[in-house]
Amino acid sequence: MSIRIFFRTFAAIAAVALFSVPSAFAEGKQEAASGKPKLVIAADATWPPMEFVDENKNIVGFGPDMIKAIAEAAGFEVEVKNTAWDGIFAGLAAGSYDAICSSVTITEERKATMDFTEPYINAGQILVVRKELQGVTVLADLVGKKVGAQIGTTGAIEISKVSGVELKSYDEVGLAYEDLANGRIDGVVADNPIAANFALQNDKFKEKLKIVGKPFTDEWLGIAVKKGDTRTLALINDGLAKIKASGKLEELAGKWLH
Repeated sequence: MSIRIFFRTFAAIAAVALFSVPSAFAEGKQEAASGKPKLVIAADATWPPMEFVDENKNIVGFGPDMIKAIAEAAGFEVEVKNTAWDGIFAGLAAGSYDAICSSVTITEERKATMDFTEPYINAGQILVVRKELQGVTVLADLVGKKVGAQIGTTGAIEISKVSGVELKSYDEVGLAYEDLANGRIDGVVADNPIAANFALQNDKFKEKLKIVGKPFTDEWLGIAVKKGDTRTLALINDGLAKIKASGKLEELAGKWLH
């Protein structure tokens, strides 16, 4: 579990306990001018490339693109609402919006207080190396080398499990990518979305670094809806299944995460 997910879990538990006021939003009762159902979706747009605010103040990223594709496939309209993380789960419980599409990890603790769609992506740990390095797809390929991770994260734990790979810990994961780009270490392990942000989207690193292999831990993300809101859950799951089947979900993952 990354530090972000660790704090998110406790914020969710505390926040949900504070609010329980019902609203028409959570039952999918809004209707757009087109006559289609309209869902309001909360996103904490502070985590590129998953969801963030661009230079034109638009909410963009993998998550917003995905929920719009889901809406198109399932025949509803969608409004993405930028919402601070520390109150996002309380707002869902209170009915301030219909769902949360904001890189929410599916956990047993969260499933006790909210419902989740089918998983849409594995945000587990993944390995980043320099572009010129060949023949490396897993941590074991770096025996005798140094691999970096942020201290206390799942990435650091996973590196420490591999005999012969030296863990170098960092207070901030960006420093690990700096050292990797400059040849001071040979790899970095981090959450898949964080790795994608540094290796694929960051102008400073994207010409020097690459992601290799596949996530090697399971940290599945899902869209959260209010507990018991079967109508919204079914609507979103319908669209999600359609974009999985059509290849659209993989296309968006390729755009933002690979």
